[in-house]
This record gives sequence, C-alpha cells and structure tokens, in this order.
Amino acid sequence: MSLPKGLAEDVSRNLVMVAQLIDEDPEKAYGYSRVALRLASRVAAVREAAGFAAYATQKYSEALAEFRAARRMSGGVELWPVMADCERGLGRPERALAMAGEPEVQKLDKAGQVEMRLVAAGARRDMGQLDAAIVTLQSPELASGAVHPWTARLRYAYADALLAAGREQEAREWFGKALEADKDGATDASDRLAELDGVEFVDAFDDSDEDSEEETGGVVAGDVELDGDRRDDRDDRDGDKG
Repeated sequence: MSLPKGLAEDVSRNLVMVAQLIDEDPEKAYGYSRVALRLASRVAAVREAAGFAAYATQKYSEALAEFRAARRMSGGVELWPVMADCERGLGRPERALAMAGEPEVQKLDKAGQVEMRLVAAGARRDMGQLDAAIVTLQSPELASGAVHPWTARLRYAYADALLAAGREQEAREWFGKALEADKDGATDASDRLAELDGVEFVDAFDDSDEDSEEETGGVVAGDVELDGDRRDDRDDRDGDKG
C-alpha cells in the first residue's frame, strides 16, 4: 500500500512468482525475489520474501541479512526461528542455541515455539550432542495426541534423532507416529519406515532391470524388492528442519 499503484503491481507479480516457485524451483524463485528487492527494498514483505528465497537456495548469510531487515521494519518476532536456523547453516550452532534462550522465543505462537525447538535440537546435533537433542525434542507438544500442522515434523525429527542414537525400535515407533500425522506428505516418514524394514524402492522402468530380466529370464515383480542394506549416513540437517 505504500507504493504507487503501477510499482505495487510489478512488485506483487514478482512476489507471487516467488511463492509459486520456491518449493519446485528455488533458483528461479530467488531470481524473482531479487527483482522485487530492486523495486521495493524498503517494504518488509519484500525483504522477507527475499530472505526465504535465499534460504531455499542455501544462501544463509544473505537470508539472515534479509530476515534481520524485515524484522527491523515490521517489529515482529515470527522470523526468529528461521534466523536461528540460518546461523546453523552458517556453521554457528552455538549462536542458534543462544537465540533459543532469548526472550523473543516467549513471544512466538505455539507453531513458532515448536519450530524453535526443532532448530535448537538440530543445533545440538550439529555440535555432536545427540542425547541433548533428543531431550530438547521431548515436550508436551511431542507427547500430545492432537495433530497440528507441525506435529508430523516434530515427531519425524524425534524419530530421526532416536535412530541416530541407535534406538531403532523407538525410532520405528515414532516414524510411524509421524506418518499418521503427515496428511500432506511433508516428510518422508513412509520411506524411512520401509528402509527400517529392509524394503528398497526401485524404478520399475529402470533399464538395468530390463537387462537383468533378459540375462536371467526372470520377471520383475512389482516395483519393490527386499534388501537388508541400509544407508549408513544421512544429512542430519535435512531431517531436522523444514
């Protein structure tokens, strides 16, 4: 509303494209955010969108600068968790933990406080404090049977931390609980459960499968096969955010 009508329309078109592309093509979303930023750098919503686009492309220093600018302009605390996660992305988990103890966290709504807990647990894992990460995630929100938009991600992060600690049976239980709450497919809990059960998903149309059939005279039965192998390592940060 603070911009002339023509300029406001140009800026809004670019912001719409950021929102539409940020999940499927973050680099393109980032490009549109830079255009909006050149047109209206003094608008908090533009700085916030530019921050999320930079965050999606792992430009954490740039994202943090944009989030800080947006926060100064708006005066809100909603961006506090993602700002802390940028600190993690920059290799400064201790700063993320310090932010988890700041008064701003108490001003967040429930969703924001859960997000902050996820970031703090991720920072603990970054620092090799796996047991502390598990304890950080143990909360009334985790124990609750109610399902909220953040429930699946919280349960998933807890399951992933348990698995990293070698507590496989408990991890399987919590991946199952994450799957129950994950109505929108926000996590890959079903894949993690299958992995724990030794099921490997393969491409039914993979050329290598056709070659194998010709060589052995066998038939590919469906698009899954049993395999006892499991992945030995995984990017911890992927499991912790999001």
